[in-house]
Amino acid sequence: MIAIPKLPDIPEDQRTEVVGTLLEVIRRQQETLQQLRDEIARLKGQKPKPTIKPSKLEQGLQNNQKDDGTGKRPGSLKRSKTEELQIHDTKKIRPEGIPPGSRFKGYQDYVVQDVLMKLHNTKYRLENWQTPDNEYLIGKLPEEVKSHFGSTLITYILHQYCHAHVTQPLILEQLLEFGVDISTGQINRIITEGKEELHFEKDEILKAGLEVSGHINVDDTGARHQGRNGFCTHIGNELFAWFQSTEKKNRINFLELLRAGHSDYVVNLEAVNYMKAQGLPVIQLAKFDAFCEASFENLPKWEEKLETLHITDERHVRIATEGALLGSLLEHGFNKELVIVSDDAGQFNVLLHALCWIHAEGSINKLVGLNSKQTEDIEEIRGKIWDFYAALKDYKRDPSKQEKVLLEKRFDEIFTSKASCVSLNLALQRLYNNKRELLLVLEHPEIPLHNNLSENDIREYVKKRKISGSTRSDSGRRCRDTFTSLKKTCRKLGISFWEYLKDRVTGRNAIARLPDLIRSHTS
Repeated sequence: MIAIPKLPDIPEDQRTEVVGTLLEVIRRQQETLQQLRDEIARLKGQKPKPTIKPSKLEQGLQNNQKDDGTGKRPGSLKRSKTEELQIHDTKKIRPEGIPPGSRFKGYQDYVVQDVLMKLHNTKYRLENWQTPDNEYLIGKLPEEVKSHFGSTLITYILHQYCHAHVTQPLILEQLLEFGVDISTGQINRIITEGKEELHFEKDEILKAGLEVSGHINVDDTGARHQGRNGFCTHIGNELFAWFQSTEKKNRINFLELLRAGHSDYVVNLEAVNYMKAQGLPVIQLAKFDAFCEASFENLPKWEEKLETLHITDERHVRIATEGALLGSLLEHGFNKELVIVSDDAGQFNVLLHALCWIHAEGSINKLVGLNSKQTEDIEEIRGKIWDFYAALKDYKRDPSKQEKVLLEKRFDEIFTSKASCVSLNLALQRLYNNKRELLLVLEHPEIPLHNNLSENDIREYVKKRKISGSTRSDSGRRCRDTFTSLKKTCRKLGISFWEYLKDRVTGRNAIARLPDLIRSHTS
C-alpha cells in the first residue's frame, strides 16, 4: 500500500493565501483517504490505523512549570531512595594512600540492595536419652519444621508457581541449579497437598465478600480439566476475588456458587415467584403449593422430589431447580439488594442485575456502514452514547432526583432514535430492551458502570492457563482456584503475597485471616 506523503513544512512568511488553501485541500483529502483505508480494513476484518494520542509529558511540563529559579518542575527534586531501607550489613572502606596529617571528615554512604540466593541446609540432631525407668526421651523439632524442606523453600516454590506463573518443570530446574535435592513429585506435593486450611480460608472469602458488599462483578472463562472443556467463574469486587472451576456454566451453576457452601434446595415464596416469572406452566406450579416453605437436604433429595411430582421435562426441571437454589440463597440471608454486574452473559441475570456499558457500546462499535450516510449515523450514535456515559459518571459523583429524570429521558431519546442503518436500529432496540439493567446505576450510584474489574481479575487465571495448560488432577484444579483467589485478594487488601504465604507455611498466623480483613474494611 502506498504511504500517504507528509505535507511539507512551509514557513509562515512563505504561505500565501493560495498556498494556504492548497494545503488545507490536501489535508482534507488525506483525511478522506485514511478514512477509506480504515473502512476497507474493517470490511476485511482487519484493524484500522490506531489513533495515537500525543504524549502528555511535554504538556504536563508546560502546565506545571514554575519559575522558582531552579528551572525544574515541582516535585522533580531528588529524594533519598534509601533512607527507609533496612540495612543488614555495614562495611567501612578506607581510601588507599592517605597522606600523613590528613583529617577524617566523615562518611559518604553508598547503599547496595541485593538478595541472598544460596543453599542453606540445617541438620537437627535430636538428643536421645534413656531414663532410669527405661523410657526414652527424644528432642522435638521446632514447630515451624514440617518436613525435610524448610519454610522459606516451600514459600519460594508456592510463590514461583502462584505469583510468577512458573511451571513445575522450570521450578525443578531452578532448584536443582541452586543445589537443592528435590524431585518432581516432591514439588507437586508441596503445591497440592496439605492445603486444607488454605482451601477453607478461600471458601470463607466468598462468604465474607457477599456479606459486606453492595455489588459484585462476575465473569467466566474457559478452564480445561483432564482433557475436557470446563469453566472458571470469577466473583469479586474491590475487596476480594474468588475463583471456582466447574464443568458447566449456566444459571444453576452460578446459583450453586453463590450459596457459598450450602447444599440445600428450598421451596419458598421467592422460589415459586421465580418459577412463575420464568414461565413454568401453571400445572407444574400448582404441584409446589402443597409443600411451600419446604427444604431438601441435597441434590439427590431434590431430584427425588421432582420425580415424585412427575416433573421430568428438561426445561421444567431447570426452572424449578433454579427457583429452589434461589430460595436457598435467600433462606440463608443472601442480600436481595446486592447488585450483580456482568457483561450480559445470561447465566448471571438473577436478582438485581446491571450491565457493563463497555460491552453494550461494543455492539454499536462493531457495526460497519455500507455507505457514508450509515457510517455518519453510527459515529453520531456512538458519540451520543459516550456523552451519556460521561453524564452517568457525573451522576455517580453527585446523584439527584432531577438529574435522574433527565438521564432517563435522554436514554429514551438516544435508543429509540431511527437511523438509515437497519443493523444500527436493531442494536439500539436490543439495548433499549435492557434499559433497566443499563440504568440500574441511577438507583445504585455506588455500582460501577463497567465490568473491567472482573475482566482484569480473571486475566490472572487466563495467564496461568496459557502458561501451564489444563489441570490434570482434582487437587491441582482446586489449588489453582485457591491460590489465585488468595493472591488477588491479598493484592486488593494491600498484603504482600510473599509474607502471607510465609506466614501460613510457618503456621505463625500473624497475618489476620483474609475473610476477617474483608469484614473489617467495611466496619
